[in-house]
Amino acid sequence: MFIDKANIFLTAGRGGDGCISFRREKYVPLGGPNGGNGGKGGDIYFEADPHKTTLLDLSYRPKFKAEDGYKGQPSDKYGRYGKDLIIKVPAGTLIFKNGELFADLKSTGEKVLAVKGGRGGRGNASFKTTKNTAPRIAEKGEPGETAEINLELRLIADIGFVGFPNAGKSTLLSHISAAKPKIADYPFTTLAPNLGVVNYKGRHFVAADIPGIIEGAHEGKGLGLEFLRHIRRTKVLIHLIDVSGFDGHDPYENYKTINNELKKYSKYLTKKHILIVLNKIDLQDCQQHIKKFKKHLKTKKFIMISAATGEGIENLLSEIVKMLDKPSQSNIEEEIEIVPVKKYIYEPDFKIHKEDGVFVVTGKKVETLTEMTKFSEDEALRRYQNILKKMSLEDELEKMGCKHGDLVRIGGLEFVFEK
Repeated sequence: MFIDKANIFLTAGRGGDGCISFRREKYVPLGGPNGGNGGKGGDIYFEADPHKTTLLDLSYRPKFKAEDGYKGQPSDKYGRYGKDLIIKVPAGTLIFKNGELFADLKSTGEKVLAVKGGRGGRGNASFKTTKNTAPRIAEKGEPGETAEINLELRLIADIGFVGFPNAGKSTLLSHISAAKPKIADYPFTTLAPNLGVVNYKGRHFVAADIPGIIEGAHEGKGLGLEFLRHIRRTKVLIHLIDVSGFDGHDPYENYKTINNELKKYSKYLTKKHILIVLNKIDLQDCQQHIKKFKKHLKTKKFIMISAATGEGIENLLSEIVKMLDKPSQSNIEEEIEIVPVKKYIYEPDFKIHKEDGVFVVTGKKVETLTEMTKFSEDEALRRYQNILKKMSLEDELEKMGCKHGDLVRIGGLEFVFEK
């Protein structure tokens, strides 16, 4: 099954907790703290894999989580790092992170970091000072990053076949490559794009057969809207036209309709190299349609073939190779899919707002501090309070009208305010 869209949720590994430990050995007075730090949580990467052609696997598994880091150990032993998770996707996959374009994996082997694992919590050996030589304090591991990811596959092919249903696109692909698409004489035989590798006189290129386009495809009619995106990466478009007048359609009107749909979908598509190919010239009554077509398109170059019998195929392949060697008129990818430059915006350490009578404190720094504090340890609690005081959180709460006994929520915890 061909699936070209998937929505998944990622959670990087949490860092391991720090260890509280003291050296206790005979004949070693004042051994001191030796609790090690926790290991870093695993990261999650996306990698373009040449063996992947669809996002089917990801559509059945919407949630991914990397391994957590391991706890620190006595004797200053660090916890082991959590294993990274690598998600394999087809080349040509666009990655949208939290609604914004994050990466475009065009090349095989290309790899991008999606979410970072949390750092490991520090053990009590890291908190030793000249004033506090025996600290009973350690941090919990930092939570890993989370993200909602939308994946969109756009097939990477050198040429793409476009045209009405039953124009002969699948027949042509089966004739020039080893692909075996489904072929029948009813509309929408092709329900998903088919790829085939063409070998012409030692020259290899990839051809994509796109499901038939009908009038209104850019608005979602038929199958066109679902698969038009796959021709945005092609270098050359082969506009295949049935000149036999199948089902009473005029070939020239079909040509205008397809061109109009391409323009409405994306103004850049018509800037690509486009080769007009008149197909089914082996059928009866095709000559009169060809004469009419030539009258309307006197300045356009086109090739006449029969995908069924093979007539004109050699000439077509020769012309395709010439067009592939021409410089592109417009770099479509640069004009349409540009990964935005990251902007770093200063944010305060915390923000406060009131919600149902509770003062809610938000902010990455203060929420991370809350997540990593072991409130069961008295020293850790005192350190937490001192840091919040230095951040002027108490003063800001009072300015907001917070009084003795009011509830304050930070992250997933609630506290009673005491000045």
